[in-house]
Amino acid sequence: MAPASDGAFAAWLAAKVGETLVDLRQTKGFGDPDKLRRAGDQVAHEMLMEELGRWRSADAVLSEEGVRDDPARLSSERVWIVDPLDGTREFGEEGRADWAVHVALWSTVSHRLTAGAIALPAQHRVLSTDPAPSYPPMHPDVASGGAIRIVTSRTRPPAFLPGLAKAEGAVLVPMGSAGAKIAAVITGEADAYIHAGGQYEWDSAAPVAVALATGLHASRVDGRPLEYNRADPKLPDLLVCRSDLSKRLLSALSQHL
Repeated sequence: MAPASDGAFAAWLAAKVGETLVDLRQTKGFGDPDKLRRAGDQVAHEMLMEELGRWRSADAVLSEEGVRDDPARLSSERVWIVDPLDGTREFGEEGRADWAVHVALWSTVSHRLTAGAIALPAQHRVLSTDPAPSYPPMHPDVASGGAIRIVTSRTRPPAFLPGLAKAEGAVLVPMGSAGAKIAAVITGEADAYIHAGGQYEWDSAAPVAVALATGLHASRVDGRPLEYNRADPKLPDLLVCRSDLSKRLLSALSQHL
């Protein structure tokens, strides 16, 4: 039986899909990475749609792997925004644990993310809004004036980021999967995640829901609030960071964008 609360349901569903993906990796192996990746995307999407149809049939869904966008989502009061396999590239690489499953709920009534979960199956972790993680303690090195740690894309880091990092005395940490990167900020393994150059709503909705529930800062890189369930699901840039670093990083971004 699925949990009743939306936050617990999101965590349950993300974990369930994640377990299936771990089993798929073990069964198929890594001999044909592209075939494994395609299978992972398909299996995860089908499971999410099946369970959402069973337990949340009145709600609309926006999924990365959906064949067609659901036009009902723009008028629906509740929209699940899901990424069945975030970090498909990393999923197909043996030994990599920086891939995730995202499940989030957007309310068009309150105009906010009301529930979300990130499953990190290869790390045996699920982070969700119910219960929300505790605000992460500041790393002792950062607290004493050391370099802040900014996670960024392995393959498409923003062109301005090295200059910003140099100016701020920050260390860049390449990582796969937006979910894994934001999870690192949520847990205190990193201090910020900065992305620019193109993403979609499903890339960040669930991680942002958990980050906000934790008390972290999340916005566009120019400080504007994040909007979800729009007609065009592209969401090109994002800043998630410790709230005590948000003014500093937004100021730095304004000088480097």
